[in-house]
Amino acid sequence: MHRGSRCMILLACIISAQWSLAAEQRIVTLSSAITETVFALGLGSHIVATDVTSISPQAAADLPRVSQNRSVSAEGIMAFQPDIVLAPEKDVPAAVVQHLRQSGITFIALRQMFSEKGAYRFIQEIANALDVPEEGKAVVYRTKTAMQRVNTLVQEQTVGKNKPKVLFIYARGAGAMSVSGKGSSLDALIELSGGRNAVQEFADFKPYTTEALVNANPDIILMFDFGVSSLGGKKAILKMPGMRLTNAGKRERILVMNPSLLVNFSTRLPEAVGLLHRELMALTTH
Repeated sequence: MHRGSRCMILLACIISAQWSLAAEQRIVTLSSAITETVFALGLGSHIVATDVTSISPQAAADLPRVSQNRSVSAEGIMAFQPDIVLAPEKDVPAAVVQHLRQSGITFIALRQMFSEKGAYRFIQEIANALDVPEEGKAVVYRTKTAMQRVNTLVQEQTVGKNKPKVLFIYARGAGAMSVSGKGSSLDALIELSGGRNAVQEFADFKPYTTEALVNANPDIILMFDFGVSSLGGKKAILKMPGMRLTNAGKRERILVMNPSLLVNFSTRLPEAVGLLHRELMALTTH
């Protein structure tokens, strides 16, 4: 047999062995971004349980949950007999992580960075953890290619125009509201989509106040669908103190979107940026 052919056969065997190893793993995923990425890598059928945030794709929504809320226990996870647990960095208590590892379960903590490069790195790190690095490279390539097309569209449609000021309000009822500052996933997504975050004075999230709303004077209010519902709908939001003093309130520009798409910064980032961009353009050009 030709030496080149032997090398190709050997390489195919190695890749096949890696895939077989990954395919035999019982996986628990503890965030929607991780879950979506594992499905994109072709290993969704090996997820035995996930967390309450994982609702996309539909197959993920149908999976068992390790908990009924965001808190997890070692016993709750171990009940599904996983080989590997993938979780966001610092989301799982150290005692739980130690218990899992002492039980022979591989625990991988993943840190997300809210940028394009951060999304690509996140995908590849998950692929590496699951022993499918080549598939990871392929998914990164597809995601990057799609992102390049979206970036071109955003640049073409926003060149020479003033970027709308967007204020993201996270709400779980009137008594539990916060706004997104610099460095958050929503801050990065707004920028990528052709807008600018109305809040630049602080990082991450801070409690919502009427004064902060009026000072920010956003052109558009962005909220998750469950947040709008928790406040009684758009009409109720427009009646909130100070709202009608803002450009967004005067023009009734409240943008409601699905959270599962917007926050993940992984394989669906191009879709999220493209959709938010279209919605921002629709509101500001009419």
